[in-house]
Amino acid sequence: MKEPFYVLDLGVIMSLYEKWTRNLPMIQPFYAVKCNPEPALLGALAALGSNFDCASKGEIETILALGVSPDRIVFANPCKAESHIKYAARVGVNLTTFDSRDELDKMQMWHPKCKLLIRIKPPLECKDVRELSTKFGALNEEVLPLLRSAKGLGLNVVGVAFHIGSAAKDSRAYREAIAAAKAIFDTVILLGMPKLYVVDVGGGFTADSYFNEMAPVIKAAIKDYFPNEPGLSVISEPGRYFAETSSTLVTNIIGKRVRGELREYWINDGTYGSFCGIPRDNIRPTITCTPIACTSNPSNPTCKEVCTYKATVFGPTCDSLDTILKGHQLPELHVNDWLVFHEMGAYTAAGGSNFNGFNMASTSTYLAF
Repeated sequence: MKEPFYVLDLGVIMSLYEKWTRNLPMIQPFYAVKCNPEPALLGALAALGSNFDCASKGEIETILALGVSPDRIVFANPCKAESHIKYAARVGVNLTTFDSRDELDKMQMWHPKCKLLIRIKPPLECKDVRELSTKFGALNEEVLPLLRSAKGLGLNVVGVAFHIGSAAKDSRAYREAIAAAKAIFDTVILLGMPKLYVVDVGGGFTADSYFNEMAPVIKAAIKDYFPNEPGLSVISEPGRYFAETSSTLVTNIIGKRVRGELREYWINDGTYGSFCGIPRDNIRPTITCTPIACTSNPSNPTCKEVCTYKATVFGPTCDSLDTILKGHQLPELHVNDWLVFHEMGAYTAAGGSNFNGFNMASTSTYLAF
């Protein structure tokens, strides 16, 4: 076998879930399916007790097919196609988000009994990888008119949702957004609407040291701003946190060119497949890889203590933008050797395509524990 493949470590998933429940016991995770819809990953999280954040009819179908009950799903897409809303109503997915009057009109027409979370633009958004407020989130001055519209339409707003941005690294953003959520809880009372009871703190979590910084800030903010809220339900939409470090990508070298001291390699996955985050999120500086020279150096396949060269690694397509690494130090490798890329579980295979006739949308996954 020389096709690229993933290795998913279920032990990592279990450890991360235990870490979540230990550090944020008051927050129920709703895993963001879009991050990595690998069935084994979804099944493991379902068995551990996670709920799910779905953004489309297709994702809801995937989760329901696992035997997960619809009340464990939040339809966390503030702008939904009518056919998807009708489907959610039919199968009993009764919690969703909105941030516009037009969305309220659609919900009133096609799913009027659905519980709603008003999605707000966070006061402070992290911009380390990808900010989301340019597309989603009601502005501060839009919140009151939207609440009044929901009341007038007889819709059931039950809480507030926000997302401070992917791979967030500033804990202040969570605290300020939780404070903004509390202000909306108070506003709803003044409007004579039923009391809110859900706070959705979104995603943005990573499994590195930043999580250890975020968790106590979030816990303190919930305690400070919601000290006397009986029945309060706090949920979240982590994707990257569970997916990123649990998967490793293994690729095969399919081509090589030597230009002086520069080594150029082609592998059978690229920016139209698992490395789609390079043009989208500029993640190239964080990519780490390990050479496995099974073909060219079987006596020392990990290439310990060998000379390295400056190298460029290309993907398989004919697009010059399909470049994965530049100026990376690698040993002398040859066609049919391997490059192993670590922490490749988040927004990788999920974004694969068939561009240029290369099928990078269905890379196989093997399980480890």
